[in-house]
Amino acid sequence: MFYYSTNHSAARATLRDAVVRGLAEDRGLYMPEVIKQLPASFWSEMADLTFQEVAYRVADAFFGEDVEADALRKIVYDTLAFDTPVVRVEDNIYALELFHGPTLAFKDVGARFMARLLQYFLGGDGSEVNVLVATSGDTGSAVANGFLGVEGIHVYVLYPKGKVSPIQECQFTTLGQNITALEVDGVFDDCQALVKSAFMDQELNAHMRLTSANSINVARFLPQAFYYFWAYAQLLKASKLSSSDSQLVVCVPSGNFGNICSALFGHAMGLPIKRFIAANNANSVFYEYLQSGDYRPRPSVQTIANAMDVGDPSNFARILELYKGDHARIVSLISGATYTDDQIAATMRDCYARTGYVLDPHGACGYRALKEQLQSGEVGVFLETAHPAKFKDTVDHILGIDLPIPEKLQAFMRGQKQSVPISKDFADFKAYLLQQ
Repeated sequence: MFYYSTNHSAARATLRDAVVRGLAEDRGLYMPEVIKQLPASFWSEMADLTFQEVAYRVADAFFGEDVEADALRKIVYDTLAFDTPVVRVEDNIYALELFHGPTLAFKDVGARFMARLLQYFLGGDGSEVNVLVATSGDTGSAVANGFLGVEGIHVYVLYPKGKVSPIQECQFTTLGQNITALEVDGVFDDCQALVKSAFMDQELNAHMRLTSANSINVARFLPQAFYYFWAYAQLLKASKLSSSDSQLVVCVPSGNFGNICSALFGHAMGLPIKRFIAANNANSVFYEYLQSGDYRPRPSVQTIANAMDVGDPSNFARILELYKGDHARIVSLISGATYTDDQIAATMRDCYARTGYVLDPHGACGYRALKEQLQSGEVGVFLETAHPAKFKDTVDHILGIDLPIPEKLQAFMRGQKQSVPISKDFADFKAYLLQQ
């Protein structure tokens, strides 16, 4: 299958080229030329399949033309060495818990898949690929741990100084080996701008082979569709949904919009989700687009749901492309919500008091939006994108508890921080990379 750029002026690319390059030459994001519909047999068998089996069928529709079947199956099964369970919070509202992987965040799925697919395409050809990744929180840890020790790949994690939680920071600054953490004096959008500028710089690309592991890379965001299919399958198995009339509503806490974008691709493949809700924190650019039809990106503001502190979400371009820029069509399928820090904190306290369920600040946005917008007869799933212990100080303060820290996180916290301070000036970033 070939991939084209959302800016429509770059040449078509193979999957291998799209994954290795990350971003198209015209600064657009790669899109598959065809989104395949899954066969009727898949839906009839779905309730009897395992997570890995469901994911392999979906992966085959995305990547089967370009990756050998046995290799693709191994990539999928190795990636999904953990579950993403659907957990009841209250009547008709379920959490899709995406924090059971190695770094306790949803990005473990996409990062682990991409690391394995990139290694497959490199095939031991002796060349080194340098992965640039900007993070507002969990992307850095998931990518760093997904690629840790992978031969022929060096990862540079760019993160905004003082704007990720201490536990998140230690998950990618303590690893060493082939992982370098760059502490940028700016916000997430500055980190993202540095990565995009690096891809477009001819001198830098002549010096080193670059790719990205942010959700701009098709190998990072497309595999995230796996757990939406699995959520639907779990609810079918539990008889919470009817295959003949799905009333499933999915609410996605949204920052750079790769997560909801993968869900929309799943929907285009036939996944019977009735509608979507994109839940924002105070960074409400997409919410405002839904209301007005005008997209007006601006600098992000810092919130307690820091992984969603994005003022110009990259994957908005893919959503526009998927629906041919038709605002009416987009709002018919996606509604929005935006919440202040005070509203997020109040939601966390209310949910904990009534149900005993501990929300992280991002999941709280999803839970609140779903609770406010769910209609009679519908079944709602919101995404718990990271373990609440990754935001322990915030969660403890809001809920008045001492949340236990899982051993996986404690192991990271025992490491020694290693990071390189850098300004948000591209000239400084370029000079640093040219020395590597």
